[in-house]
Amino acid sequence: MSGRARLALCAAAATLMASCALLPLVAEPTWLLQLVPLVAVQTGVGAAARRVPLGRPLTVAAQALVTLVLLTLVFAREYAIIGLIPGPEAFRHIAELLQQGSTDVSEYAIPAPLTDGIKLMLIGGVLLIGLLVDTLAVTFRSAAPAGLPLLALYSVAAGLSDGAADWLWFLVAAGGYLMLLLAEGQDRLAQWGRVFGGAPRSPGSPEGSAVAPVRTGRRIGAVALGAALVVPLALPAMQGGLLDAAGAGMGAGNGNGGTISAVNPLVSLRDSLNTDDDRQVLSLKTSASDVSDLYLRIVSLDDFDGTTWKPAQRHIVGVPDRFPTPMGLGADVRRSTVTTTVSAASWYAQDWLPMPYPPSGVKIGGRWRYEPVGMTLVGDHGQTTRGATYQVTSLDVRPTAEQLAAAPEPPAALKRAYTTVPSVLPQVVAQTAKQITAGARNHYEEAVKLQDYFAVSGGFQYDTQVEVGRGPDAIANFLKKKQGFCVHFSFAMAAMARTLGIPARVAVGFAPGTPQADGSVGVNQKDAHAWPELYFAGVGWTRFEPTPTRGTTPSYTVSNTPGTSLPDQDLPSHQSSTAPSAAASPSESCTPELVKLQGCDTASAAAAPHGGGGGTGPWWYLLIGLGALVVAAVPLSPLLWRVRVRSGRLGGHARTEEGAVAHTLAAWQELTDSAWDHGIPPDESLTPRRAAARIVELGELDPATGAAVHRVADSVEQVLYAPRPRPASGAAEDVRRVIEALRGTVSTGARLRALFLPRSSVRVLWAVSARWSALRARVAAARPGLRRPSEQQG
Repeated sequence: MSGRARLALCAAAATLMASCALLPLVAEPTWLLQLVPLVAVQTGVGAAARRVPLGRPLTVAAQALVTLVLLTLVFAREYAIIGLIPGPEAFRHIAELLQQGSTDVSEYAIPAPLTDGIKLMLIGGVLLIGLLVDTLAVTFRSAAPAGLPLLALYSVAAGLSDGAADWLWFLVAAGGYLMLLLAEGQDRLAQWGRVFGGAPRSPGSPEGSAVAPVRTGRRIGAVALGAALVVPLALPAMQGGLLDAAGAGMGAGNGNGGTISAVNPLVSLRDSLNTDDDRQVLSLKTSASDVSDLYLRIVSLDDFDGTTWKPAQRHIVGVPDRFPTPMGLGADVRRSTVTTTVSAASWYAQDWLPMPYPPSGVKIGGRWRYEPVGMTLVGDHGQTTRGATYQVTSLDVRPTAEQLAAAPEPPAALKRAYTTVPSVLPQVVAQTAKQITAGARNHYEEAVKLQDYFAVSGGFQYDTQVEVGRGPDAIANFLKKKQGFCVHFSFAMAAMARTLGIPARVAVGFAPGTPQADGSVGVNQKDAHAWPELYFAGVGWTRFEPTPTRGTTPSYTVSNTPGTSLPDQDLPSHQSSTAPSAAASPSESCTPELVKLQGCDTASAAAAPHGGGGGTGPWWYLLIGLGALVVAAVPLSPLLWRVRVRSGRLGGHARTEEGAVAHTLAAWQELTDSAWDHGIPPDESLTPRRAAARIVELGELDPATGAAVHRVADSVEQVLYAPRPRPASGAAEDVRRVIEALRGTVSTGARLRALFLPRSSVRVLWAVSARWSALRARVAAARPGLRRPSEQQG
């Protein structure tokens, strides 16, 4: 078998091995057996086209055409011409199957049944990945970039399955990729062998001849797999208890990706409540007539694993001009529109945006993203609330007790998602909830009884200093000690509501602030608060207040009859009909995630296309669009790497002598790399001054730009040779000026090559090689100390 044929076979095997990660998503694995011959045919056509030989574009076109014919043969045979050639009817049928697949996955939880639509999504997506892998690894003889589509395929599957066997699928996918690298060709691996191979096995043998290429590839694979599996285990884990205010409920990050990753607002909640310096956090000016209900919500915690509450992993999109109607809010529920202008203190840096709930629109500058399910805004690329002023339009929803009491059962998918209680939760929690709510006629009465138990009749005391421990027993300890603050009360009530079958989550933010003399409302640190939200069909997510002496009790839970803790259910409502509607009001912005929870009750909601910047589509859309993303990412990866490196080199630095020195050297490195990208290779034998003169001469730079080059070189010489280095400021600005000048002196082709295929990106391989050599040297140096000393003869 020729080298290219072997490479094609390995590419097909790697694709199939990576596709195994999709197995947990569906209930039946038979689709994978059907996929194997299709990938084999696709690979065979590519091998035949290359053997003819056809040009690379024609080879890819032939494989794409055969892939389309294969999909037609399997899924639309009766609609095709002679059963093979797709026509308008075949394309229409395939489109209907795609729509059916989207509907099926919206209705079923993972693992979903293997319907025709879901099977088309799976097989079609893997065939597209297989085409990309074969094109990159075999047609263009570049196996390393072929790992990107394989990684994307695994990542999509692993991110959705959230199973305990994800490491196993990673090993399978990584094994396929390493097998592909080994088969790429003896010449390329031999070059790697000179770096990684080590010393010759015997005197007189050629360097690396005995270890490259096979053994070198095995060493590379062993190190790569070992690092991928061991390093995450060695990293510090995120700790945090169920009722621990400093818990790591949400994880850390800067929001660079398409999913939420922000600082946990509970981390500082206890400190804010216990502070001696009660500083003002926010200043509000609102059109609301009653500010006692003006809670500012930051984020909702809806994932409860028995140890901690945290937000579920959700995709974020661009901020829409107008937010959709809140999930589950019926048209007959009384509401009014409130406009609130919020000004954050210059020291208050929160990744999440405090807003009245439910918001219907926000006007704010900066980089913010929108999470559709929780209706929250989160900062992107380090954006925070520090010193921000923004305007929020929100709804003041006023349901009646009758509407809440008569609420029907919520949609099955939503109830399943928000009533999950882990098995590690102590039984006393559910038992106490049943005892408290005994005699309740509906979920609303149960919720009011829970609220009154914590806030009025249960003998609980508000105490921000109390400790109730961590882990699954924290709620049980709180119920026993009956002392705690808002986090304890809200977490306990939400957990107990879930045991009763009431969808529940926890909201974190600020309780109503204090009116000021100028008509504004001041929100201070000690107004930080957490409260439970319970879902009632026809009303939506509804606030409750179980924490005594904190916040305000919702009007729809206050007793209207002396001597009872429940509102009078017989009093008619003068504001709305006594028959609540379970249908949500129509919304053009109903997202697929809300559809999956069955929160959009209009007939066309499931089929409505999503908006708001993309990124919120379910996994079957991701599989279809995966190929286009990878095709764009592969050629752009050198560009993105150079942009990132340039930003780091020319960015801010520590205001110390060491920081200025490091910044100067980094700026010089960026200048020489940029010159290299534009056709002026570096000469390490020259001094900075001579190197600067060479760049000015070969780059044909004007006198002003040449002076900028020499200024940077002078700063470098100061750093390298002066007894007390004093590098001049402005090196980053000088380097940027030189880069612009270099771009203007070269042709369009050279400019595009410097942008998309920068020569200096080879430093990545050099850095990897140097680190590997250093590691081998350290291991070799440690070996003599590990050997047993030879016995002395006397």
